[in-house]
Amino acid sequence: MACRIPHSTFLFLGTQKRPNEGNRIFPHSSTSSGTNILKWESLPRSISKQKQCFTPLRQRRIAKAVSVSVAPSSSDNAEYRQQLCQDYGFRQIGEPLPDNVTLRDITETLPKKVFEIDDAKAFKSVLISATSYALGIFMIAKAPWYLLPLAWAWTGTAVTGFFVIGHDCAHKSFSKNKLVEDIIGTLAFLPLIYPYEPWRFKHDKHHAKTNMLDEDTAWLPIGREEFDSSPVFRKAIIYAYGPFRPWMSIAHWLKCHFDLKTFRPNEVNRVKISLTAVFAFMAIGWPLIIYQTGILGWVKFWLMPWLGYHFWMSTFTMVHHTAPHIPYKSSDEWNAAQAQLNGTVHCDYPSWIEILCHDINVHIPHHISPRIPSYNLRAAHQSLQENWGKYMNEATWNWRLMKTILTVCHVYNKEKNYIAFDEIAPEDSQPITFLKKLMPDYA
Repeated sequence: MACRIPHSTFLFLGTQKRPNEGNRIFPHSSTSSGTNILKWESLPRSISKQKQCFTPLRQRRIAKAVSVSVAPSSSDNAEYRQQLCQDYGFRQIGEPLPDNVTLRDITETLPKKVFEIDDAKAFKSVLISATSYALGIFMIAKAPWYLLPLAWAWTGTAVTGFFVIGHDCAHKSFSKNKLVEDIIGTLAFLPLIYPYEPWRFKHDKHHAKTNMLDEDTAWLPIGREEFDSSPVFRKAIIYAYGPFRPWMSIAHWLKCHFDLKTFRPNEVNRVKISLTAVFAFMAIGWPLIIYQTGILGWVKFWLMPWLGYHFWMSTFTMVHHTAPHIPYKSSDEWNAAQAQLNGTVHCDYPSWIEILCHDINVHIPHHISPRIPSYNLRAAHQSLQENWGKYMNEATWNWRLMKTILTVCHVYNKEKNYIAFDEIAPEDSQPITFLKKLMPDYA
């Protein structure tokens, strides 16, 4: 019933095993020496000669992003992981989490206060999003044409905050009143024309099966058989996973949220309510915008901010779970603790983005427990750093990080995790070659 196919396919629209509970490991410091380290067999070899993961800003050098994945190498030493930091644009690449650590072990180390719902803080986030969005609309109305891109960037980021509010509502971590949550969630998603309940049902599966091959509902790598299925499809996939990837959430939105056949019978009635709300917004809201401002006004005031939202929706999603060293595993090999702690990336963005998007990129604690409200994510992240810090993947947003994802993380390979398109089909991979030349390497 879930959207199991990769995002690129959308161009052609037409019980978990619990690890051994004996000898559990409870690390207490992110600076621990980490004597309990397992072999990380799927980690691709670095090709960079840089050795330091942390470099003073003034002394940083330009380093090339990894262009191809090659044979795995030993990952048990810190120096190797530091090399990968330089290659991939990470601040820290975590040690592999031991098999006998469970998700419950990690959750139990979090302070209870991070799970507490505070209605005042929740509605403060609504006020921030409503105010920043209104300011964005005002800027679009008043800005000269050459400043419109800045106004669109602000407004698209502000409306992303509405998505985060609906996201909290879907996880039942927004308000103590669950009816209020469903109403706020539905309303918050309306400017995005996202149906609330269908998205909630699909997103719950993403949390239950994060980075599980063929089962996760977000940013699955492309399979080799699918890639080789037809020349036309191959070219479409290369564009979808290359230059168009920052907007591929649009395809996910179209493919996964409007087909009643993909939902369970007990979900259909709630799905219909959400779809009715979305179609009513389109039937009433869009004509009103066009009546007041014309077709160009609809593009100016609604479409461009909406595309800005999808840029962040796509970018946040792929950064959270996509890197050459982060594996996708089949259901019989999958481990919940490893997928949620070791397979999720914390990424720092500029402060104004973090504020408007309500800290959604403090993402590791959200995957440890979706019950943590967005306004408590930073406190939860600090606790995880203190207790499990050496296992965590962390980055500050940079061009090299994005370049690595767009030019390397393509075709699934069990041994290497990913093989780049230009390694498999160089004759069809001109978009990837173009990105490698165009995108900066700055970290």
